[in-house]
Amino acid sequence: MTAQVSSEASSADRLEEDVLAEVRNHIGHLTLNRPSGLNALTLDMVRRLTQQLQAWSDDPQVHAVVLRGAGEKAFCAGGDIRSLYDSFKRGDSLHEDFFVEEYALDLAIHHYRKPVLALMDGFVLGGGMGLVQGADLRVVTERSRLAMPEVAIGYFPDVGGSYFLPRIPGELGIYLGVTGVQIRAADALYCGLADWYLDSARLADLDQKLDSLQWHESPLKDLQGVLAKLAVQRLPDPPLAALRPAIDHFFGLPDIPSIVEQLQEVTVADSHEWALNTVHLMQTRSPLAMAVTLEMLRRGRRLPLEQCFALELHLDRQWFERGDLIEGVRALIIDKDKNPRWNPPTLHGLDKSHVDSFFHHFEQVAK
Repeated sequence: MTAQVSSEASSADRLEEDVLAEVRNHIGHLTLNRPSGLNALTLDMVRRLTQQLQAWSDDPQVHAVVLRGAGEKAFCAGGDIRSLYDSFKRGDSLHEDFFVEEYALDLAIHHYRKPVLALMDGFVLGGGMGLVQGADLRVVTERSRLAMPEVAIGYFPDVGGSYFLPRIPGELGIYLGVTGVQIRAADALYCGLADWYLDSARLADLDQKLDSLQWHESPLKDLQGVLAKLAVQRLPDPPLAALRPAIDHFFGLPDIPSIVEQLQEVTVADSHEWALNTVHLMQTRSPLAMAVTLEMLRRGRRLPLEQCFALELHLDRQWFERGDLIEGVRALIIDKDKNPRWNPPTLHGLDKSHVDSFFHHFEQVAK
């Protein structure tokens, strides 16, 4: 899901416009086409993507798939959270259906039988990360901003976040999930959340080369060969590399209160400012969402991909009633007072047994 995009769900007659599909030179191109809404996903869009990917999977004339977002601001800023909020308030089932079908789509991309190239230009948040992290080739640009910002609205990083975040080296993924901080291209490559860097001005060149590509025995190798001529796989001086020792220490601590408490005590000059900024950021987040996220990511580190999606769905089915999401959306998107009344309101009110209760019966459900 995502944090801060709200727009009305698409009507049926706009479905084709919201997801554009075409085949050129044996490549299926899928474009998320809601640039005014930062290409946020609706349930109709999830269904259209699923349908088209399945059709191309069975089509021998399609050798690969390219995913992109329309406009220059975002690949995809996540799920259309306003429509999910409205569904819950009306007592409908759209918000339940959305997660089931979105996760199935993300899982299908992880297992897709043909190579998927994701062009991660602009914002790639929440549900957008779910679409790209299963892709074989993930390209970032100087405009890329990646994040799993769900804790900002009282939610947890889903769409496979419980799988791909804790598999980032050290505690970097825990840091990204618990704080919801955004990263840019160099850090995305350093964390293994992207594979290639390409200047946005050269995306048109990439399209031209894809349109004229001569296919050989391995479509994946053919695509890699194109990228090798245009893009690079590392950028100098990723900020997270310098912060890695501090992040590994603090975000390896037992719980959220311990992390914040020790961050507040940092006096070392090269970590002091980062520590204070991190504390300030975490103090705006839902304490419950951060605590559940920490536990989820640590469990996810030991679970296979399918079980991670099952765990997230297990949490989803409780979260609208028991979590902080509805209040977070109210404060940040509906009323816009930016004063969410989290439950509990502070880290001191966290109760470990309450956090653990969200995970009860998961083992039985997963089996």
